[in-house]
Amino acid sequence: MDKAPITIHRSLLPVSWLYGMVVGVRNHLFDWGILKSRSFDLPVISIGNLAVGGTGKTPHVEYLLRLLKDDYGIAVLSRGYKRRTRGFKLATATSTASDIGDEPLQVKSKFPSVTVAVDEDRCDGIERLISGSYVRGVEVILLDDAYQHRYVKPGLSLVLVEYDRLSGDKMLPAGRLREPMSGMRRADIVVVTKCPDDLGAEDMQEASRLLPLSPGQALYFSRTTYQSLEPLFCGDDLPLNDIGRDCHVLLLTGIANPIPLLREIQRYTPHVKHLSYGDHHHFTDADLAEINAAYATLPHPAIVITTEKDAARLSRINGLSTQVRHNLYQLPIKVCFLDHGEEFDQAIRSYVESNVPKRRETKKAEKRLE
Repeated sequence: MDKAPITIHRSLLPVSWLYGMVVGVRNHLFDWGILKSRSFDLPVISIGNLAVGGTGKTPHVEYLLRLLKDDYGIAVLSRGYKRRTRGFKLATATSTASDIGDEPLQVKSKFPSVTVAVDEDRCDGIERLISGSYVRGVEVILLDDAYQHRYVKPGLSLVLVEYDRLSGDKMLPAGRLREPMSGMRRADIVVVTKCPDDLGAEDMQEASRLLPLSPGQALYFSRTTYQSLEPLFCGDDLPLNDIGRDCHVLLLTGIANPIPLLREIQRYTPHVKHLSYGDHHHFTDADLAEINAAYATLPHPAIVITTEKDAARLSRINGLSTQVRHNLYQLPIKVCFLDHGEEFDQAIRSYVESNVPKRRETKKAEKRLE
């Protein structure tokens, strides 16, 4: 099955080689025990990737939340990429993307009863979450984007690999890899993400041959499913099928790879104007003026569509015109597994079920000593 081409900046390959050497030395220091990793007495699940951006970490975190939140006290811990604060922060109903980062804000908005926290020092963040001083009842911690944060030794590690980037990528800055593809061998579970809907058994076998898997390492395949459009400020949900071929769309993205989303919107209307900003972009007054002006030029009917991650930033700032606010929608996404989804769910549940009792017994013992 055809894949999108991978862009390699070949002039930067010498720098990538040096970067790869540094990463390799660091990983060996952890492997040899010179740099220490810490374990914790509760289930810690790491969800990460080998490349920067675009593999779907947040939707997979949300998948795990839906799987576990009704039975366990869950906390999500992120570093809060591109936030303008430092140290440990708990997400609240009034948090902004500047406080905690756009992805943690997105998770907190969708799962208000779940504890969401950020801390660039993940060991410190875990200690605070389980101390009882900030929040009570945490039994399971999901570490978002923590595959390279090896100071924490998770009990279960998931690494995500984008289907279009199974091979041929290079280390930063020539490509998008944070570490070589061989680094996935540290993971307990590998998930190939953003697969085509019609991915067949032969394609899965070919993908498994391309990946440097360890013997017995679990491999799963997931795809993105787009939900109905949700108004960011006012109005009703809008199914994608109701957009209409005559509708003009201003697509607004600040994500690593907006091409799959652009293609999805073009399935419903050919009239798409795309404003693309950098990943995790903080919108300035000039950006908001550009958005307002772009929407004003569109013939009607016209709507604005953005991602959930961008919506987390746009919903808490001023400067959008009344017309844009009244016609601005976010496009929620979910992931589903193409094969053995029940097996994946059971692997996660089995790990949690076998480790949560240890945490509960510890807390009981602490109470008896009080």
